[in-house]
Amino acid sequence: MAVLDFIVNILSTPAILVGLLALLGLCLQGKPVEDVIKGTIKTIVGFLVLSAGASFLQTGSLLAFGELFNYAFNMQGVVPNNEAVVADALQNFGTSSAIIMALGMVLNIVLARFSRMPYIFLTGHHTLYMACMLAVILGGAGHLEGIQLYIAGGCLLGLIMVLSPAYCQVTFRKVTGSDGVALGHFGGIGYAFSGLVGKLFANDPNRKSTEEINFSKRLVFLRDTTVSISITMMVFFLIVVGVAVSKGLLGLVPAGTDAAAAAEILEPYGITVANCGELLNVGTETTTNWVVWALTAGMSFAGGVYIILSGVRLIIGEIVPAFKGIADKLVPGAKPALDCPVAFTYAPNAVIIGFLCSFLGGIVGLLILNGINAAIPVALILPGVVPHFFCGATAGVFGNAEGGLKGCVAGSFAHGLLITFLPMICMPVFSALGYVGTTFSDADFSWMGIVWGNAVNFAQGGVLVAICVVVYLLPIIYNFVAPKREAKEA
Repeated sequence: MAVLDFIVNILSTPAILVGLLALLGLCLQGKPVEDVIKGTIKTIVGFLVLSAGASFLQTGSLLAFGELFNYAFNMQGVVPNNEAVVADALQNFGTSSAIIMALGMVLNIVLARFSRMPYIFLTGHHTLYMACMLAVILGGAGHLEGIQLYIAGGCLLGLIMVLSPAYCQVTFRKVTGSDGVALGHFGGIGYAFSGLVGKLFANDPNRKSTEEINFSKRLVFLRDTTVSISITMMVFFLIVVGVAVSKGLLGLVPAGTDAAAAAEILEPYGITVANCGELLNVGTETTTNWVVWALTAGMSFAGGVYIILSGVRLIIGEIVPAFKGIADKLVPGAKPALDCPVAFTYAPNAVIIGFLCSFLGGIVGLLILNGINAAIPVALILPGVVPHFFCGATAGVFGNAEGGLKGCVAGSFAHGLLITFLPMICMPVFSALGYVGTTFSDADFSWMGIVWGNAVNFAQGGVLVAICVVVYLLPIIYNFVAPKREAKEA
């Protein structure tokens, strides 16, 4: 029994389980013992760092920003953030998430081998995030559990891992000028949408690429993720906290009030001591300057993202090469689907323009939602700098590939609107599961959450598993049943 308990403990620890996946991959490739040990340990450490960063971001400045925004503007504002749900999923659905991730990666290879979408999805952290989301949606309300949850989640994950690169590839091959590499990032439907909008300007006689204009070198610093996130969030915090202070925020809690008493005072305002206690001087007679607090909180957000990316680098640096080596042997002619920054080098100017225009689209979307909220209560989605930078910049590259500068501006702006409204539509799914005030940001997470988050209300148990399996098998069935284009031409 002691040995059995030990094995169960290992399999119920997500970091160890993912490490074992890397161990298996490295061993199957015949790597030297020292490489196997190094790769396995670095994968586990990376997973732990990723979890720590997600937890830091969830319990830090992000939640404080939402609470202060609500107080300042008397509205429900939500910053879409993938890590918020992931952090909880790793704690409460850790084993399920890890198994779904492992099974999904295997089923990705099967689809790539036997369907007409030969893509091996190599963006490890998005694979993990999608696995976490599927574990929460399919298992969160007790719809599925155990082997049923693993099979259903693995099938859906394996499917989206080939489907997302597939609908991006139409435009991405124009970005890269070849068909040898694909885009593996779960903002895919947003990039495809940006490309479609950009195509409206394809026949413009005055069309020119973003790379034909001289972009100020003084804005190149925005390409540094930590810097751009810090600046944007500092500005946001200064505005929000400034308005809150002008409404008497700092006078709510008398100096020196203990945490318990302060919590009672703040409860009617939706503000918690855990998130805003330092700003409100809870339990101390000292005075915290709100400007300093706002600047620090904005940069803390960037710090959380930096920790997460550090963990991601460790995981990807080890588990992806191990997995890719196996995939190459099993799927001849497979195309690697890589993270969205792979697109940045093809159109650096479009990266900056796309980021700014997508963010502008997010602001306009917020204003539209605010108008709708006057008649029908809806969640107000604040433009999050992380999705608008990574996804907006990539959308700009896609728009530019189809329609030049105008396509870049229009496509990334439309993308900003899309990742404002999709998370808003998806929010009720997570609210019903107890994740109030949070939602995923990137477009593929949103549409998958909307579709399958509502599907569980109509089908459960074996029926739901059967639906997931059939949906997964459709591309394989199509490949063997439908005539191939080459056969028609012959």
